[in-house]
Amino acid sequence: MTLSVVVSTYNQPEWLELSLRSLAAQRDRAFRVLVADDGSGRETRARIDRVSADTGLEVRHVWHEDAGFRKSEILNRAILESDGEYLVFTDGDCIARPDFVAAHRALREPGRFLSGGYAKLPAQASAAIGAEDIASGRATDYLWLRRHGAPSTRSLRRLAVPAHLAPVFDLLTPTRASFNGHNASAWKRDLEAVNGFNEDMGYGGLDRELGERLENAGVRGKQVRHRAQVVHLDHPRGYREEAVLRRNRQIRDEVAATRRGRAERGLDGHRDQGR
Repeated sequence: MTLSVVVSTYNQPEWLELSLRSLAAQRDRAFRVLVADDGSGRETRARIDRVSADTGLEVRHVWHEDAGFRKSEILNRAILESDGEYLVFTDGDCIARPDFVAAHRALREPGRFLSGGYAKLPAQASAAIGAEDIASGRATDYLWLRRHGAPSTRSLRRLAVPAHLAPVFDLLTPTRASFNGHNASAWKRDLEAVNGFNEDMGYGGLDRELGERLENAGVRGKQVRHRAQVVHLDHPRGYREEAVLRRNRQIRDEVAATRRGRAERGLDGHRDQGR
């Protein structure tokens, strides 16, 4: 089975480099990477080339011009350009634990999408992480992060759960399995069946809305937050707008009320650009 990892980014080249290096440090390297770039400048392309040259990581840069927040559109283009039967999603401000890809591959099931976990790091811990910390696995080690300024939050403590107990913790967690762009995966055929990401959605919940439509279409979420993990690097979000968030909430409420599975504006609008 072929597997692709889709990494979203927008003008965070330093963080993207660290994210890609974490994929290069995976124990399971049998995958291709697509960077879904919502209009970043030239430095992002340079960082991608640097990581590829340093690590041998195969990366396809899927880019369009910056015309405002169009993350759903570039993610849909990346889905279509991927050659994986199974797609893993993360963000370019996240560092994947070395077993991240292996966990998604091992835990996949027909008719399910996977909902992974993340720990949000403060600025001090984020700034402490370098290429060597990622290559060694220190960057996602609970004790190392604590020594470098990360507080002992519930999400950070998940990194300390022993591997043999992680399935039990995932079974017992009361948190519903949702599709989260920083750490989720699904079969490409299921994403195509619901027409991918909804391009009427702006920032705030576009990934959750996709998961809700997948559920409506009969694809159920599976909780793997203790088994598939990333850490999230600290940065500001200047693109957050309250009016857009309200509109997104209305769309999600309509999806819930109507049990709609397919997005009106999604993958189908880019079919001629796919493979």
